[in-house]
Amino acid sequence: MARKQHHGLPSPEQILRFIEESKDAVGKREIAKHFALHGNDKIALKALLKDMTDEGLVDLAPGRAFHKHGGLPRVTVLRVAAIEGSNVWAVPERWEAATPAPRIRVIEQGRKGALGVGDRILARTEERGSGHVAHPMKRLAASAEMVIGVLVEDVGPGGKPMVWLRPADKRARYDFAVADKGDADIGDLVRAELTGRGAAIKAKVVERLGDPFAPRALSMIAIARHEIPHVFDGETIAEAEKAAKLPLTPEGREDLRDLPIVAIDPIDARDHDDAVWAILDDDTSNKGGFRAIVAIADVSYYVRPDGDLDREARRRGNSVYFPDQVVPMLPETLSAGVCSLKAGQDRAAMACHLVIDKHGKVTSWRFTRALVRLRANIAYEHAQAAYDADTPRDEWDADVLPTLKNLWACWALLAKARAARAPLDLDLPERQVILDEQGGIAEIRVRDRLDSMRLIEDYMIAANVAAAKALEAKKSPVMYRIHEPPSREKLVSLKDYLETFERSFALGQVITPAVFNRLIDGFSEDDRLPEIMQAILRSQTQAYYGPANAGHFGLALGSYAHFTSPIRRYADLVVHRALVDSYKLEVPGKPKDLPARTGLGEADAKGLSRIGETISALERRAMEAERETVDRYVAAYLSTKKGEIVAARITGVQPFGFFATVDGLGGDGLVPVSTLGSERFFYDEAARSLDSEHGRVSFTTGQRLDLRLMDANPISGALRFELPDAPEGGFRNRAPRRDGVKGTGKDKAGKHMVGKRGRPANIKHKGKRR
Repeated sequence: MARKQHHGLPSPEQILRFIEESKDAVGKREIAKHFALHGNDKIALKALLKDMTDEGLVDLAPGRAFHKHGGLPRVTVLRVAAIEGSNVWAVPERWEAATPAPRIRVIEQGRKGALGVGDRILARTEERGSGHVAHPMKRLAASAEMVIGVLVEDVGPGGKPMVWLRPADKRARYDFAVADKGDADIGDLVRAELTGRGAAIKAKVVERLGDPFAPRALSMIAIARHEIPHVFDGETIAEAEKAAKLPLTPEGREDLRDLPIVAIDPIDARDHDDAVWAILDDDTSNKGGFRAIVAIADVSYYVRPDGDLDREARRRGNSVYFPDQVVPMLPETLSAGVCSLKAGQDRAAMACHLVIDKHGKVTSWRFTRALVRLRANIAYEHAQAAYDADTPRDEWDADVLPTLKNLWACWALLAKARAARAPLDLDLPERQVILDEQGGIAEIRVRDRLDSMRLIEDYMIAANVAAAKALEAKKSPVMYRIHEPPSREKLVSLKDYLETFERSFALGQVITPAVFNRLIDGFSEDDRLPEIMQAILRSQTQAYYGPANAGHFGLALGSYAHFTSPIRRYADLVVHRALVDSYKLEVPGKPKDLPARTGLGEADAKGLSRIGETISALERRAMEAERETVDRYVAAYLSTKKGEIVAARITGVQPFGFFATVDGLGGDGLVPVSTLGSERFFYDEAARSLDSEHGRVSFTTGQRLDLRLMDANPISGALRFELPDAPEGGFRNRAPRRDGVKGTGKDKAGKHMVGKRGRPANIKHKGKRR
């Protein structure tokens, strides 16, 4: 409880404003001096600052300086993480917030003593736009940077054998000489610290992580690199076990156990958040319409605010799904146990009742806490096959197939409404890694898109919209899922790109998802369609969570929240709690040794902005880790095919070469410009192409070609390709480029020139060591 404020003592708001506006580090002394505090007021200030720290309003940085919670200190120690062209990027050396550390652009003054990767600086930070910049104050002594990688043996200077650390990050350009490998052996996956800078950087192994090719090793690399919590502590496990024993009775719940509700999920689903049911509405005022129920696991009954379970769920933000394992947001006692909706078992649910008219419009909704007993857990493929064949599976009850027919009939109306709404229709392929019983790769394929999947998506969207609008109707806080329209800068870039296809894109038009859909339709018979869809995807903003509604551009919806996956997303749990508060759905009884409340509570309602920022960042971390791991599996799958010719498509072009992805598998690999032959190549940024000096050869984004796979590294996920033969011309003919203007890096037409001629195709690039 906050202490009584002394006369003359500044308010917490005044202190926060002073901290935010100060250009220097702010400690207790600076605050006391600014507000002219003396004697007992200085003692009271100490107590007030402790309260503000305990309440999460401020954080205490090293050196006893205060800064706004979750933000950057005004003065702090940074470590240079990357140098990209003329930009120097750094990260805080110490970052204890739940969100990933921010990337900060360092503004150097002059070139004297230029910074290098690994340098530590004391810097003054400031907000600029949507990010931060740092002004170096002084360079500090070197400190250790941690890197995940594999120990390899190779020649060093003078031809002597040396041990090197090969990073597990495919963006890393160098191997690092190992000064001390500890008890690790060649081939081991390790965590190492880097010391020194420049050519003197050395790696010291601090932890052996094991065999990089053991089961689950490829996902464990991502877990280690991204510091994803994957082990639950004893307190969290103990609370989960207590919560799992909570009594489940019809008291305070709507009993829906007699309804043939079904769950339709991926065949390899580890948890089951949602289930559905629909029936033709017998209300004469809704002729041709349906009533539907979307039943969602009532996670808020088990995971209560302010408990150990809640703190750990918020720290994780979401479950992370890898081909070989799941890192769940909640302990398996809950996520795969009492929370998961399983056929034939009583489960607690939050039921969203929908009334849908004959045009597919949801005309009313209500939310209740319910008790459900599912008739069946059905795989997408099985639901689709049963509906198409009008034949139930042997193990189903008699009322399952009629339920599927009703669900399809109701979905036809929802699909009609979706078509009228015209959301963004980017049907991008999703890679699926199939493992055998030993954990080996059985198959990598593009996941089929079935109507059964689209059916569930539309029911979930309807329930998510209903949740957002139900909370708005009560003027309750909402954790919205927000997707803002594309920025003008991104649209200009897209326009320039489309002009290379001789397609126009009017910047003055009202930008809606339908604009992009028409663009996609215009390429429907063109083999460059995947490239166009990727360009449209790049033009979009990233969705995020927050309490200030800005709509969902991609779905063409004015109000949208995530309600349907509380087992795996903290955002959905927040929405459930808000519904409990708004619609007075608190269940009776106070459990022993667990928090009594299941609703949101005033403190979290006021802190939705901070919660949204945190879980949005954690979602991005999970997506990157999942994508990296699939890339590693693709590289592992291709590692047995080195030297083979593969069909590929160019996905990106840079001055140093182009990236290509293998048809049907994904996984980007580089074709270095040094392997393209002896001609000089020009980089055309607008056309996203590399063009030879005499116009004989052009490599352009979206172009299909055959490549030879030269390397596939499962540890980093990196692929490297070369042309099967030295180019003889003929990919695309263009007029010869004009001679370059000396010293500009561009030709007279404004094209970037590659700085040196490519090596002949028979000379292999050996790579770099540090």
